[in-house]
Amino acid sequence: MLFFLGWSIALYSGDVIRPIPRHIHYDRAKALLGKRLFFDPKLSADGTVACVSCHDARTGADNRPVSVGIHGRKGGTNAPTVFNSYFNFRQMWNGRARNLHDQASLPIHNPREMGMDKNKIVRYLWSDPTYRKAFQTVYGHSPTFAELTDAISEFEKALYTPDAKFDRFLRGEVSLSPLERKGYHLFKTLGCITCHNGINIGGNSFQKLGLIHPYPHDPHAPDRYALTHDPRDINVYKVPTLRNIALTAPYFHNGKAKTLDEALRQIAYYNLGYRISPEEMHALKAFLQTLTGKHPSILEREKP
Repeated sequence: MLFFLGWSIALYSGDVIRPIPRHIHYDRAKALLGKRLFFDPKLSADGTVACVSCHDARTGADNRPVSVGIHGRKGGTNAPTVFNSYFNFRQMWNGRARNLHDQASLPIHNPREMGMDKNKIVRYLWSDPTYRKAFQTVYGHSPTFAELTDAISEFEKALYTPDAKFDRFLRGEVSLSPLERKGYHLFKTLGCITCHNGINIGGNSFQKLGLIHPYPHDPHAPDRYALTHDPRDINVYKVPTLRNIALTAPYFHNGKAKTLDEALRQIAYYNLGYRISPEEMHALKAFLQTLTGKHPSILEREKP
């Protein structure tokens, strides 16, 4: 069914992918405070883990199969990229966070990630005169936990990557190469665009992993079933963004697809019932490489 839906979208509705704006509005003072907090390992219980530990400043993602938290504790998932996460309709693999503000507090409290109590964090912020001054300047009073998450989420909002070659193509500024055009045609006609569409080329729906061929289910996986306990939600996840996908290996919620080739083969088999040929793989990868955008300017211009 996905194949034919994808085919009809490609034939009749035109492009359903929108370019990332070159500029989005955000509060720069809040974002710069959030940037400092994002890079601060003292927000974790053992002083070794910051947000950036699992969301690398080069890609926004984690290049390890699963993230590692305080005291070397391994998590259960591969951290999805935080770049362009502002455009997601929900946050986290199973959508348990409604927005970036909700998401910002979850790793801080998770005992496998940062393992901190909010009262300890507020005491730490109060004890640091530069934080006290920064919060006073930005918010008009001393630090609170709610404003810590507000500042971090504002920084994450600023982590957008505009002007990918494909964005410029959509705006009519450049042409795709013949190989890239072939990859985009395959992306549409195979049905990939059914789930990967919109401004983030994903991140705007929940879909089942293993729609055609069953995908092995891990009872500890962070799927929708973990929240709803509805059997229909087994292996249902938020569709990941394909923005900057060439840079964010490994892939899937469990990090088990180590390369882009492997991820493409698996998703084609499990969700489309299709085996990609070497020529198709070459073209699809060429198209996906056009989705790499500019590095977020807030990371380029100032050091944390």
